[in-house]
Amino acid sequence: MILRSCSFEKEVQQALKDGHWPQGCAPELRAHVESCRGCSDLVLVTQTFCQARTESLAEPLSGSPSLLWWRAQLRRRYSATETVTRPVTIAQAFALAINLVVAGIFIAGNYHHGLRWATLWSELMPRRILPLLSSTSVKPDWNPVLLIPTLGALAVLSGLLLYIASEKS
Repeated sequence: MILRSCSFEKEVQQALKDGHWPQGCAPELRAHVESCRGCSDLVLVTQTFCQARTESLAEPLSGSPSLLWWRAQLRRRYSATETVTRPVTIAQAFALAINLVVAGIFIAGNYHHGLRWATLWSELMPRRILPLLSSTSVKPDWNPVLLIPTLGALAVLSGLLLYIASEKS
């Protein structure tokens, strides 16, 4: 890496930009480029890029115009779909968060019951399956038979709502 620049560098750049290199330049500038490593690298890189540009412009476009149009239409539709589905995705995430908060509140609200959950299940199960839990005699203050279908219906309706929301997008 060269920290200082050559005093002829701007002249060489201008000659390359104008297309005067090497025939339209002064002989002392050509002699300087042959002796200066920075200027010779500048000429080499600039000529290589110019040649690559002219070669790429000379090549015909790959594919027919209808194929290019079709790809552009697909890209446009994809970006439009992405824009439209973003609010639906946000709504689904919000619905999931609300369901998790409600489930957390439900669990926290019923946490104080402790082992009473076991006694509630023991009333539903036959006594020979759960003999240890049947000895307690705690009466529930709500009906556990309604709890299971209610939670199941809530889960099914939440899933159905998410499915319908995702199908419309």
